[in-house]
Amino acid sequence: MRIRLHGTPAETAAALAAIAEVLHIRHVSRPYPDHRSPMFQRIYLDATPREDTRR
Repeated sequence: MRIRLHGTPAETAAALAAIAEVLHIRHVSRPYPDHRSPMFQRIYLDATPREDTRR
């Protein structure tokens, strides 16, 4: 799946770390500056579900 994160650099880094706990991150794009507010950025993730290891 493709996921877009939008926020400050600290927010997107924290969200990426949290998402990586539940999804396998296959690719992370470079940060793209927000067109309206330079304090925000966008990053795009390609991710797949992790296999359930509890079985």
